[in-house]
Amino acid sequence: MRIKAIGLWLCLSFGLGSVSIGAEPPAPKTLDLWPGVPPGEVGKIAEEKLEVGKDGINRVSNVSKPTLTIFRPSPEKDTGASIVICPGGGYSILAINHEGDDVARWLNTIGVTGIVVKYRIPRRSGTKGDTPPPQALMDAQRAMGLVRSKAGELGIDPKRIGLLGFSAGGHLAAWASTNFEKRSYEPVDAADKVDCRPDFTVLIYPAYLLKGKGYAGPEMADEIQVSSSTPPTFLAHAGNDPVTVEASVRYHLALKRANVPSELHVYAAGGHGFGMKPLEKPIAEWPKRLEEWMRSRGLLKPTKVG
Repeated sequence: MRIKAIGLWLCLSFGLGSVSIGAEPPAPKTLDLWPGVPPGEVGKIAEEKLEVGKDGINRVSNVSKPTLTIFRPSPEKDTGASIVICPGGGYSILAINHEGDDVARWLNTIGVTGIVVKYRIPRRSGTKGDTPPPQALMDAQRAMGLVRSKAGELGIDPKRIGLLGFSAGGHLAAWASTNFEKRSYEPVDAADKVDCRPDFTVLIYPAYLLKGKGYAGPEMADEIQVSSSTPPTFLAHAGNDPVTVEASVRYHLALKRANVPSELHVYAAGGHGFGMKPLEKPIAEWPKRLEEWMRSRGLLKPTKVG
């Protein structure tokens, strides 16, 4: 009896272990965004630097060689959906962990491939502080086209590629989501001939969407051209954000007027730059709300790719 019991225990242990542990997600993979010197480069940029902040924010500065870092979910969770992520940082730095890598890893838990784009910052010579930097748009458009061109290789669905951005990265995501008909640079290879329109957009406390003093005017910025072709969008913002919540509200209303599906969540408190921080506030639930929105739109329905 004892031998049988031990055998049963071993079978259960190994059986349950294989179910609960499952396959590990593949190691992240980093690709160069451009095959050579990116278009639009002007002036001199100092050497790239990573600063690990005491506030828990890792800041990347002086990016002149943009990259994509691809975080794949474990095979048993993979839905085929993917999201390109634009960290924020005022077009001066990139908050690469809590608005980038951490977001990608969370997306993996719901079966989504997270792709962090390390776009060019800071503003190049000749770009004023109140003008969006064209190199960032080039990088975002290139990222969308490159990812879609490699959909088969990456094991993702080319019709379920989203674009997510925080703060300045939110502006970049909105900019790219409303300016996809024509590239902002001359094509460099076949990837630039692939559609760069996001299939859906996620904006988390987006900045610079309004024009006027302090980006808090009554009208959308000139470069944000919402139309009926703009992708369906999910937005989340804190009401007490010094980067006015009115930007998200007006973008949401512009989408509604254009008959584009949109969902907006405004939370009472949370300030700016909360990203994936584990706050004890309702706003920390925005990832769950995003998951629900994606699920309701069929974006998380597993699809065999390839």
